[in-house]
Amino acid sequence: MFVVVALGAQAKALGDPRQLHAFATPTLVHFGAVLLVAAILSIPGHTVKSLGLCLLICGLGGLSYAAWVIAMALLQKGYEPDFFDWLWYAVFPIAAYASLLIASAMLRQNPAAALSTVAASSLLLLYVGIHNSWDSATWIATHRQRTAKEGPPSAALEADPPEE
Repeated sequence: MFVVVALGAQAKALGDPRQLHAFATPTLVHFGAVLLVAAILSIPGHTVKSLGLCLLICGLGGLSYAAWVIAMALLQKGYEPDFFDWLWYAVFPIAAYASLLIASAMLRQNPAAALSTVAASSLLLLYVGIHNSWDSATWIATHRQRTAKEGPPSAALEADPPEE
């Protein structure tokens, strides 16, 4: 992700800030969510009730954030997401955070299955973060190459008009 940020800093003409909120920031949030869940599971004094509450809060917070990311993706105009973008930036995160909600609900009845669900959710968020970091890096790199070949927008305006 640091490579993505470095590339992005050089490519300031990426569009409106909603692109950043829709495609870059969520990647860091998903990585942070994985770390948060790991930290929560590592707290030695948890009861079933307190762990369930923590997972419930993480799931609700993640779902709320995922809904906001979808809104940002719909509002931004600089890039048209395709099927795979919606899958990796919306569907998979929603599935992961919904799984945390499900795990919080089933923790009391079936703790082993609930913890397996939390593990699967965390892995999914980790893979989403890895995929989206790579996706962002390759998009920025190819976008910069295209921009470099076309030249800056002002160069096209300053060129002599074609002769008829």
